[in-house]
Formats: sequence, C-alpha cells, structure tokens
Amino acid sequence: MYLGASILGAFFLAGLARGPLEGRWVTSAVAEHQPRRQFFLELGLAVSGAVFVVIFNKIVFYFPVVKSGSALFTGFLTLSFFIGIDMALARERALILKSKTAKGAPPERLYSVTKRFSLVAITSVLTTAMVLGMVLSKDLGWLRDLGQEPEVLRTAQRAVVIEVLFIMAVLLALLVNLIISYSKNLKLLFANETRVLQRVSRGDLSTLVPVATKDEFGFIAGHTNHMIEGLRHRMQLVSSLKLAEEVQQKLLPQEAPRLPGLDVAGTSVYCDETGGDYYDYFILPGERLVTVVADASDHGVGAALDMTTVRAFLKYGIRHQAVLAELLAQVNRFLSRDSADTGRFTTLFLLDVDLARERLAWIRAGQDPALVYDPGTDRFEELDGRGIALGLDEDARFETSRRKGWPPGAVVLVATDGLHETRDDTDQLFGRERVREILRAHAAEPASRILEALIAAGETFRGAAPQEDDLTLVVIKFEERPGEPTRDA
Repeated sequence: MYLGASILGAFFLAGLARGPLEGRWVTSAVAEHQPRRQFFLELGLAVSGAVFVVIFNKIVFYFPVVKSGSALFTGFLTLSFFIGIDMALARERALILKSKTAKGAPPERLYSVTKRFSLVAITSVLTTAMVLGMVLSKDLGWLRDLGQEPEVLRTAQRAVVIEVLFIMAVLLALLVNLIISYSKNLKLLFANETRVLQRVSRGDLSTLVPVATKDEFGFIAGHTNHMIEGLRHRMQLVSSLKLAEEVQQKLLPQEAPRLPGLDVAGTSVYCDETGGDYYDYFILPGERLVTVVADASDHGVGAALDMTTVRAFLKYGIRHQAVLAELLAQVNRFLSRDSADTGRFTTLFLLDVDLARERLAWIRAGQDPALVYDPGTDRFEELDGRGIALGLDEDARFETSRRKGWPPGAVVLVATDGLHETRDDTDQLFGRERVREILRAHAAEPASRILEALIAAGETFRGAAPQEDDLTLVVIKFEERPGEPTRDA
C-alpha cells in the first residue's frame, strides 16, 4: 500500500511538472523536433519519478535499493518508454492536423519509417523480455524457498501464472495502443496525400500536400508537390501557347482577297500550338495581287517568332520597295544578321499576279515551286526559279521569273512541303503525284473546295500517324473576266 501510494505520488508530481516543461521545451521548438522532445520529456519524467520513489522508500521504509530498487526502476523505464512513444505519436498527429501550409520541397534528411519502426519493435521486445525475466527470476526463487508442500506449491504456481498473465496483458495493451496510435498517424498522412491527388486528377492544382514528417511520407509529399508545381508550370505554358496560337492565327489573313477574275483560298495548319508556316496577301495598285508563302525552319515557338519577323519585314517593306526582288534582298539581310549564329532560315515563294497586264511574276527563295494546272490541256507546270533560303547568306540576290498570261480556269497551288511530305503509319509519303491528282479531280470547283479537298486527302492518308510538320496551302483559281477574253502566253 505504501509503495503504491509513493508511486502514485511520483506520477502526480510528474504530472504537475509536465505542463510547464512541455510548454518551455517541446512546443517552443520547431515542428520537426517536437515529437522527439516529447518522447525524451516523458522518459525524463518517468526516470525522475523512479529515482524519487526509490529514494523516498529508502529513507522512510528502508527500501532495498539494489534488489527491489532496480526492479522498480526497470518497471518505470518500461512504462515510460511506451508512454513516451505514444505521446510522441500524439504530438506528431497534432502537427499533421495543424499543418495547413504545404512546404514545396521534400525534407533534406530522411528519418526512415522502417528504421524507426524496427527500433521501437526491438526495444519493445527487449523491455518485455527484461520485465518478464526479472519477474520469473524472482518468482522461481520464491518457489524454491516455499518447500515441498503440494497445496502451497499449487497456490504459489497459480499466483505466478496470474502475475505473468497480468504483466503480459499490460504489455500487450501498451503494444496495441502503440499500433493504434501509429495507425492514426498513417491514416492522416495517407488522407493528406490522396485528398490532394484526387483534386489533381480533377484538374485542380491549387492545393499542395503538407510536408508534416521527415520520413518517406514527407519525401512522397515533397515530390508530389514538385509534380504539382510542374503541372502548374505546364498548364501555364499550355495556356500561353494557346494565347500565342490565337495571336498567330490573327496575324494570318482573316479573309481571301477579292479581285475580279480571281478566286483565292488559303490556310495554315500547325502541328504544334504555334508554327513557322506563313502566308499573306498584298493588294498593290494596278490590280496586282502579291501572294507570299513562307516556311521557317523547324516548328513551334522559335519558328513562330521567325515567321512573325518575316511578316513584319514584308508588311513594312512592300509599301516602300517597288521591286520585289530588292525587297526580298533587304529582308534577307535583316534575317541573316539576326540568325547568323543560330543556323535558322526561312524558305519563301512570292507570286505576283498582275491582272491589268495579265502577267505572272514570281521569286523562289528555297521554297518548293508553285504548281499551275491547265484543265483545258490537262497539263501541269512548275513555277521554278533560282534563289537561296532567307537568312543564310547576307549578300544573296534573288531572281524574278515571269510568265505572260494564263489559261482560262487555271489553278495555281502555292504550298509548303507539309502536304506532299505527309507520312502515314507505314512511313510512306503522300507525294506530289497525289497532289496533282486532287487538283485534276477538283479543278472545276471553287478555290475553297479545292483547298478543303487537299487538306482532307492529307488527313485521310495520314490516318492515326501524328502530324510531323506545319502545312500551308494557297489556291488561286483564274476566272475569265467579264468582257475581256483571257490571253495565253
């Protein structure tokens, strides 16, 4: 009774000291150190209580320090170990619940869950074995001193069994409590992770996972946050590319030019959000239509910037330079200076349709020749010529080729290589011959229908294969002008 009273008194004093010590030493520390400090606080209070009980009973009741004090100290230490682990887990659980703001990076140092769990398991087994060993050693010595009376031995054996079962029940209850406490922490950590990942799967990237521990769960949370940040950046990039796509599409002609005797249609189809293909129309005095089709090397954002540069130079220069060959020479000089160290270049085809003089003039700067189809004779003609791509040689000169007149109903196709170099899933090319067959089959239709037929044929041929290059087509169909017969060359 007196021993029990002294033990309860020690726990009472430890409880009084626990609150102030916890506030000064545990909760005042940074979050990652609080669970460990909580464990050592509980352990320290238990050791202090054991020392108090041993000294008190030694002074008051002449308690045997070596024989019984060691057993008392071991019991305090075992109980304090389980209490300390449970309180540390409770402290960690409180921090997990409290952590609202997520840290982006994973912990710098890993405190492995497996190592911690193994350490707790080994320590639990050792303390349990030590307690049972001490109890059984004491009980065996007690049984040896009882003598040989059967009834006394049976009573003593029953008492020993009850004592051992009681101790094992207490230790088992403490172990089960630890498992439940640890499971609560794991449940919270899993809940934090799955809640955020469920929101990510719905496209909500506004929440990060709280990095509340420095174990594997902290690392998983940190790397999950890195993934979310990467997805945010990617979404911003996609949004920016969509905006760039809208801007670039507005730089292209919004409607076909309307001139007597001409039916014109054009389009650009990019394999990425933005591309390097470009086409434009310029209506000049004297019933002249200048059509430009250009293709910047590569595709994507870089090619789109090159395309925008070429467009700006042409838009400005065509109003101030009457000779188109000189205009391209000036554009080439500017591009060569800008792209001298990049290796980038732009191919271009410029077609000048002079309706008043009924004359075609064209300049080929590394681009595929334009194709002219005469439905009357069922003949194809290529508008060829010499000229280097823009941006390669600052001193390059460009040659203007000319043709007098055009046959009635003739169809001109000015295009980049994106159509005839389209590949299907067997790596076969669409080819120029298919382009000619489509022009022949649809020559009697309006320019817009011819354009649609070319695009549809390319998409059907490609099938499930991805589009590998930008595609730009301009179809010009010559119609007979009222009151004026068309002259052949």
